[in-house]
Amino acid sequence: MSNENSASVAVLIPVYNHAEAIGQTLAGLRALNLPIILIDDGSDANCAGVLDTLAEADSVELVRLPVNRGKGAAVRAGLARAAERGLSHVLQVDADGQHEAADLPPFVEGLRADDETLRIGYPRFDASVPKHRFYSRYITHSLVWLATLSFELRDTMCGVKLYPVAAVNRLVAEHPCGNRMEFDSELPVRWVWQGGRVGNLPVRVRYPIDGVSHFKLWRDNVLLAGMHSRLLLGMLRRLPNLLSRRQETLS
Repeated sequence: MSNENSASVAVLIPVYNHAEAIGQTLAGLRALNLPIILIDDGSDANCAGVLDTLAEADSVELVRLPVNRGKGAAVRAGLARAAERGLSHVLQVDADGQHEAADLPPFVEGLRADDETLRIGYPRFDASVPKHRFYSRYITHSLVWLATLSFELRDTMCGVKLYPVAAVNRLVAEHPCGNRMEFDSELPVRWVWQGGRVGNLPVRVRYPIDGVSHFKLWRDNVLLAGMHSRLLLGMLRRLPNLLSRRQETLS
């Protein structure tokens, strides 16, 4: 794409101790022909060394956070770097190789620089998905649908998201949306609240090749519970506007 309305896009990958998976993940993303921004979220020496080697490629930039701050903080750091580079969009992809790279081109095909649609993947799981994780996702889905009074957000927990850089940076400047895994759901909800456009695209998902999960049962469940409480209170404050918007959609 070469005209002045064409989007400038990079792949954004937050990384925390995925030394075994990140190289293969990058190899699968090469077909997109997009630059890559790696955010090292305070990884250990082994993973940091792997990232240093990967960053020697011309198309790969490494941004290093001195300590682990969480996925939300890492994505915000990547969005800030994207703004510094003058990029219009970033395509967030998880580091662990669970997303099928062949499903990612529709997120960026024909993309214009002024397109402010938040495009979110919704997973198509294979048999590797643990059943308790599959069904527990619907707790979050239900709370998100309640917070927005709509089904517009099909699955906020998917790690594939196309962010319009300037618009999302304006949102997180006012509402940081959390430093850890709560960021994944809080940002889309606040995006819908402000009237932002959403697109839902399918992505095949298999569970990680290195089996590393950074979900901390007590810490992250407390953070997620706090997030959902904030969002439900926020929904009540916005109830007249949300009901009016829903009525317009139905009419």
